[in-house]
Amino acid sequence: MPVTRGDRQFGSQLIRRRWLSGLCGLALLASGCQNAIPPSDAQPAPPGAADRAGPPSVDVATAKNATQQTTQDYSGTTQPFREVAVRSRVEGYVLDMRSDVGQPVRQGQLLARVDARLLTSEAVEAQAEVSARELEVASSQAQIGEAQARVGEAELQLQQAKSDLDRLERLFREGAIAEQNVENARTAVGTAAKSLQAARQQVKTRQQTVAVARRRVAAQQAIADQARQRQDFALVRSPLSGLVLAKLLEPGSLAQPGSEIIRIGDFSQLKILVRLSDRALAGVRLGQGARVRLDALPGQEFTGRVTAISPLGDAVARQVPVEITIPNPDGRLGSGLLARVSFAQAAAARVTIPERALAVADLADRAPGGASGRGGRSAGAGQPAANAPAPTQGTVFVVQGEGEAVTVAPRLVQLGSRFDGQVQVLSGLQPGDRYVLRSSGPLAAGDRVRLSAISEPAR
Repeated sequence: MPVTRGDRQFGSQLIRRRWLSGLCGLALLASGCQNAIPPSDAQPAPPGAADRAGPPSVDVATAKNATQQTTQDYSGTTQPFREVAVRSRVEGYVLDMRSDVGQPVRQGQLLARVDARLLTSEAVEAQAEVSARELEVASSQAQIGEAQARVGEAELQLQQAKSDLDRLERLFREGAIAEQNVENARTAVGTAAKSLQAARQQVKTRQQTVAVARRRVAAQQAIADQARQRQDFALVRSPLSGLVLAKLLEPGSLAQPGSEIIRIGDFSQLKILVRLSDRALAGVRLGQGARVRLDALPGQEFTGRVTAISPLGDAVARQVPVEITIPNPDGRLGSGLLARVSFAQAAAARVTIPERALAVADLADRAPGGASGRGGRSAGAGQPAANAPAPTQGTVFVVQGEGEAVTVAPRLVQLGSRFDGQVQVLSGLQPGDRYVLRSSGPLAAGDRVRLSAISEPAR
């Protein structure tokens, strides 16, 4: 059968459709095989692929000085703000004790009684002696009255003698009497004058006697008051409000003057005594705040202040006692608790950067060929052991250039103390230097980078 031209066109179209179907099937098969290949078996991108994709994006920050608040804990023990030993002021047997250990007491509250029978008898005798001295004063005052009466009599006698003398002198001038009578009258006037003078002196003497007697009464009254006061000493009262810390005597014990009976502590505040070295003392001053933590109350922190710095230090240990006081209004904190005190001290201002800036160099070290081809550290250097000390050196990438020609260069830095995700840079980085804080990919010396939108602008 002859083949026509139409048959040849139809056959060509059929062959073309079969080729297209075969190519689609091969494409689907290749896609499925590629998805089935594990990531570990995938071939690495050819060199320069990243460069063809563009420079990595980096976050850039500017190095600045910062002051680190350093703290150091010091151990101490809580103590009452005030502690008083109540002592006996008299001799006698303890009759009873009105308070026990741990009980709260108020200022002036009766704590104990001492036998005061001997003191009572002494007070009675002293008061009787006061009465006797007062009788002496009354007797001396009566004698003053008698002496004053004699003064009056002497004045009358003198007046009479002078009147007689005047009369006799007139009679003598008239020749009525002899001269001897006049002389006798003159002698009587002199005698009366001397009697008056003696009577007046007797009054002064009696007045002085009364003054002395009154001073004796006052002295004896003071003795009687002291006796009554000693009688009150038998009642032992609290000198302050607080808690009973200890009882040193029990009922029936003989108390001597000065012997301790009971001990009282004021817990409205607590004081903690810590010892600081002479170097640490330079950063502590009176009134400075302090943080206090108690092992008995984990998770709680108290604010105290420095209330005393001893002027006398330990010459051997080179330590100085420092007293910290914390409030205790509800009285829930007791004595003898282990306390940890810390003082905030400002260190010298140094360049401080986030610790994550050091991880950029670690990313470069972990990149393929990063350790050998880029002069970095060995692979895994950015992952120290869990218990390993923090490294004292690190590498940061410093940004150089502006605009489209921004490159990075690694720089070795000496590291200091670390705190709150920050690390001090002792050397290798100056204030104002721009460094890479985060990178979207590994970096090497001279690599071009692209600054992210959150990068700090150049100053």
